[in-house]
Amino acid sequence: MVSFWELVEHPVTSEKAVRLIESENKLIFKLKVLKTPRMVVKQAFEEEFKVKVEKVNTLIDRTGSKKAIVKLKPESPAGDIAVKLGVI
Repeated sequence: MVSFWELVEHPVTSEKAVRLIESENKLIFKLKVLKTPRMVVKQAFEEEFKVKVEKVNTLIDRTGSKKAIVKLKPESPAGDIAVKLGVI
């Protein structure tokens, strides 16, 4: 199993990312490798933070970097993880 921090470059800390944490229970991460599948990100995130992930969406932005949007289940608040990561 791949470590979560081997996949992720850093969490995204923009105003939109903070708004998603508060309103939709989502966290956004910039990934190191473009070919990282969603299921690998989901499994690594669940293993690293011991929370349940509802789904993972990925996108490649116009700069060519890949981002993962991780939506957590309601019983796992994204705000708690964001505080641990220093996003908020």
